[in-house]
Amino acid sequence: MLTRLLPNFNPTKNCLTLILCSTTVLASSCMQEREAQQAAQAATPTPPETTIAQDTAARIKTNPADTATLASQPAADTSWTYPGPKPLPGAILPEKRILAFYGNPLSKRMGILGELPPDKMLQKLDEEVANWKAADPATPVQPALHAIVVTAQGKPGRGSKYRLRMTDKMIEDVLDMAKQRDAIVFLDVQVGRSTLQEELPRLVKYLQMPNVHLGIDAEFAMKNGGVPGRRIGSFDAKDINFATGFLADLVTEHQLPPKLLIVHRFTQGMITNTENIKLDPRYQVVMHMDGWGGPALKKDTYRRYIKNEPVQFTGFKLFYKNDTRGGHRLMTPAEVLALTPKPMYIQYQ
Repeated sequence: MLTRLLPNFNPTKNCLTLILCSTTVLASSCMQEREAQQAAQAATPTPPETTIAQDTAARIKTNPADTATLASQPAADTSWTYPGPKPLPGAILPEKRILAFYGNPLSKRMGILGELPPDKMLQKLDEEVANWKAADPATPVQPALHAIVVTAQGKPGRGSKYRLRMTDKMIEDVLDMAKQRDAIVFLDVQVGRSTLQEELPRLVKYLQMPNVHLGIDAEFAMKNGGVPGRRIGSFDAKDINFATGFLADLVTEHQLPPKLLIVHRFTQGMITNTENIKLDPRYQVVMHMDGWGGPALKKDTYRRYIKNEPVQFTGFKLFYKNDTRGGHRLMTPAEVLALTPKPMYIQYQ
C-alpha cells in the first residue's frame, strides 16, 4: 500500500513522509476492527467481578499453627491501598495524577503532541492541566509528554521488523519541550515484529534519566505474525515482566525514583496472563484504557478490561478526534473521575 501511496519514495529523503503515510494506513486499517471488537464486547455479558479484598481473602490460609507467626510480624502498612508493595520514595503515583499529551512530533496524524506547533501544543497542555486541577483540587497534576519513539509500519522495512525507530534528535526535542513545563516524558514503543528485548536497550541512555518513563503498545506487537494494523497484537505477562525488570535494574543501578510503565489495552486478548505480572517497589504499572468511541462504549471497555484486571494503577485515554466521531462528545474530567477505580494516568491523543 505504501508503494502505491509513494511511487517515487526515496528512503533517504522521505523518512518523514514514510512515518506520516504508514501511520495513516495503520490508523485507518485498525479503525473498523476496533469499532467491531468494542461493539461486540459491549454486547457480551460481563463476567462476575472479584474485588481485590475478596481475592486477598480467598488466598489467606487459616491454619491455627500459623497464628503465632502472623502475630509476631509487624502490622501491615494500611496507608498503602493499591496492589503490590509500597513504592520507593519519589514515586509519582498516587500522590499526583499524570496528564499526558500523546503522539509523535514528526507527524500531525498520530496525536496532539505533533498535531500542533510546540508552543501551541504546550499552551493546550496548560489548559487541560487547569481543567483537571479544577475537577479534582485535592490531587496535584503532573504534566507529561508521551512520545512514540518506535512506530509500527505496514511494510517489513529493514530486517523485516515492521517498525521504524525514531532518531535521538527526535527524542531530545521532546525532552526539550518537556523542560518548558517541568513535564515528565514517556517513550512509547510499538515493536511490530521486533521485541522489547531488542528495542529497550537502545533507549537506556534516556530511561536512566529520572524524568523519563516507558510505554508499551500491545496493539502493534505482532509476536504471532501478521502485519501491524491488519490485526490487533498482544503482550503476555512475560513481556511486561521483562519491561518492568529492565526498568527495575535501571532504578537500582542509578539510584533512581520508581519508574512508570504504561501498558496500552482495549481488548481482552491484548494482554494475557495478567495474574502473572510481577509488582515491585522500583516501578509502578499502569494498565491504560486505549479504546475510543462514545462515552458509553469507553466506560464499558474500561470496566471490562481495566477495572476487572487493574494490575496496579489504571489509565484512561481521550481522543480529541476519534471519540467525537458519529456525533459523540469528548468525556469531561468529572466523568472520567467518576470511574472506579479512578484513573491516575490520563492521556490525550
